[in-house]
Amino acid sequence: MVESTIRVEVVYATAERQELIALEVPVGSTVLEAMETSGLARRFGLDLARCPVGIFGKVVASPETRQLGEGDRVEIYRPLLADPKEVRRLRAQKAALAKKQSKPI
Repeated sequence: MVESTIRVEVVYATAERQELIALEVPVGSTVLEAMETSGLARRFGLDLARCPVGIFGKVVASPETRQLGEGDRVEIYRPLLADPKEVRRLRAQKAALAKKQSKPI
């Protein structure tokens, strides 16, 4: 007998809380369908069309067409608050300034 449903998880986290929703979805369901079924968009006020998403840490480019497999964990990512490269640049600049100021004259 062929399985007609698969089990997947959909997760989303903020700095304050995280939720993991376990679902049984029909075989052939897409990432977007699982995200919609989870109800996380409604609870967190998410615009799923604008949220980056991945499966086990690997970005999914087309959630509307990418089909899920048994046990997949769909991760809805938050937008970055700051560009990591810019943060590193500023931190290095600050460290260089502190080092320069601490040198004896």
